[in-house]
Amino acid sequence: MVNNNSNQNVHVCIVSISLGEGGAERSTALLSTMLTNLGFGVTIVTLTNRINYDFSGSLFNLGLLKKDPDKPWARWMRFRKLRKFIKAQQFDIIIDNRVKPLWKRELFYLNYLYRGQKLLYVMRSFKKENYVTDKDWMTRKMLHRTKGIITVSNEIAETMNQNYNTTHFTPIYNPIEELPIKKPEKWDLKPPYILFVGRLDIEVKNLPLLLDAYSQSELPVLNVPLIILGEGQEGESFIQKRAQALGLTHKIIHHAYTPDVGWYLKNAKFLVLSSRYEGFPRVLIEALSVGTPVVSVDCQSGPKEIIQNERNGLLVPNHDVEALAKAMSRMYLEEQLYHQTKAFAKESVQHLAMYNIAKQWEEVILEAIKE
Repeated sequence: MVNNNSNQNVHVCIVSISLGEGGAERSTALLSTMLTNLGFGVTIVTLTNRINYDFSGSLFNLGLLKKDPDKPWARWMRFRKLRKFIKAQQFDIIIDNRVKPLWKRELFYLNYLYRGQKLLYVMRSFKKENYVTDKDWMTRKMLHRTKGIITVSNEIAETMNQNYNTTHFTPIYNPIEELPIKKPEKWDLKPPYILFVGRLDIEVKNLPLLLDAYSQSELPVLNVPLIILGEGQEGESFIQKRAQALGLTHKIIHHAYTPDVGWYLKNAKFLVLSSRYEGFPRVLIEALSVGTPVVSVDCQSGPKEIIQNERNGLLVPNHDVEALAKAMSRMYLEEQLYHQTKAFAKESVQHLAMYNIAKQWEEVILEAIKE
């Protein structure tokens, strides 16, 4: 990506909870790199000290000041420090990637931390209350206050624009990157295996659907294990108990999350996604980018904008155990289907190359900072 010198005087601040685990955080880190490569001055503000992903630009890690227990006075002092930092830096635009479920907190951000600043918000989930709270009046306040709200799928943008009779929501997809293929130090499992990657949130990722569909597919009988790569104490406990109940303790295998997912994705027979809702699931495009087909439920939103059914994967109705089980079996057993989806996987996500997505961000930022 060529550095654009015309952007060198534009200073962008990207605010995120962390740069730790998860597709949203990885996409935030990639955004910093895309904007830096386009010549923007980039500063990342993280609210917690979890930095696992490579990023570009400078880092203001507010999490370094966080102590346990985190008392109210200590939080207030951190926010004061952040406000002083924002005022001193005189950013041209702030891009806020945080989840925003609490309206009182968002009023505080708008009226104090971000007072006088130009803002872009990012909405990374179809679940409205995660990013613009569950209060319609607060959403309208955000619409009035921000220069725009970037959504990661067309479906989110279309739904929100229709609901609020606006054109303020603009879709920009998450980009793909070249993943390093680094073999884990402790690896004693040989292919074939199928793979699930994500936070082990029982409800959001619909782990019961994933495990029940796998158990009803042909894969356990064929000795094709399901590797679950992710973190979450409740989810880990649930997986262990459900695997025991299904008699699949040695075929449903949990591995601790690692940001180096390339090896797992590259060597998987295919990837499975079972979520109740998403935004634009990064794990799907990462799998396809290394040539691995995907099997996914048609949740809101993202999968239908990524998967071309029977061309780069299989897309099935959500919450349907039988349909997901059948799709898993088909992807493994039907050789022609598997080879044609694998052959088209990489090509199907080329429009998500970082340069293409970066140019869309550049256009939005330059428009937003106009007086």
